[in-house]
Amino acid sequence: MKINQILPQENEFTEVLEDIALMPKILYYRGKLPEKRVKTVAIVGARRNTRYGEEVAYRLAFELAKRGVVVVSGLAFGIDSIAHKGALDGGGVTIGVLGTEIEKIYPREHEGLAEKMIEQGGAVISEYRLGAKIFPKTTFLERNRIVSGLADVVVVVEAAERSGSLNTAMHALEQGKDLLAVPGDINRPLSAGCNALIRQGANPYTKPDDVLDILFPNHRNKKPHGQLLIFGDNDEETKVLKALAEGLRDGEEIMAKIKMETTEFNQTITMLEIKGNVRSLGANKWTLG
Repeated sequence: MKINQILPQENEFTEVLEDIALMPKILYYRGKLPEKRVKTVAIVGARRNTRYGEEVAYRLAFELAKRGVVVVSGLAFGIDSIAHKGALDGGGVTIGVLGTEIEKIYPREHEGLAEKMIEQGGAVISEYRLGAKIFPKTTFLERNRIVSGLADVVVVVEAAERSGSLNTAMHALEQGKDLLAVPGDINRPLSAGCNALIRQGANPYTKPDDVLDILFPNHRNKKPHGQLLIFGDNDEETKVLKALAEGLRDGEEIMAKIKMETTEFNQTITMLEIKGNVRSLGANKWTLG
């Protein structure tokens, strides 16, 4: 795989790193970096995550990717890899920032994941090349400033009281980024870090709209009487949502009205349900979420 190199200021997407402390002198990358600045969100968290954290991270990354948002994380075990996978499944671009040489994917178990990220238009990046002096206790923390630096918004999903994710959060605050943390069970160690961030002023994250409202302030435009404008992420979703808004509930009736094949309808309605835009009433009957 070809290894490319670039100065942060040579690319509109990476030039935002010029404004962070200890700007990387050079970036090495495999894959493709966005040529222009696009909405970007960093999702970070515990390596030994809970199922709760997995569900939150995956859904957020999936929803962001569906809307063209680039997802950045550290390619580590746990929340990082889940965020990358969610973005891939959402059909989006995701970028992994390494704390090792660009030639060495760490952990090695994620070499396949890194290849998928590259194949789908994303990249893995590092400020180190083979032969560089790597000190894991510091380089993995140093890369966190790049993770947050590339992002418009940073979301911490799960973190213990002492965690690399909290280091990323501190960089985010220093860089003036929007910071959100997922609240959790006060008796669960992996929630302690996030709950502490919220006590210190981070915004609580409860649903994808919490992030989308920051990135796209007008994405939930309303009509004068408070009725939501009906639109989806593509024409098929919009047709289904409009049919439901008109009062149709039965899946067969909706398909007949909008002239949609069963397979396409099932795929569309499933995605809308995942996003929380529709609710199942059972027996192939649906309503707006």
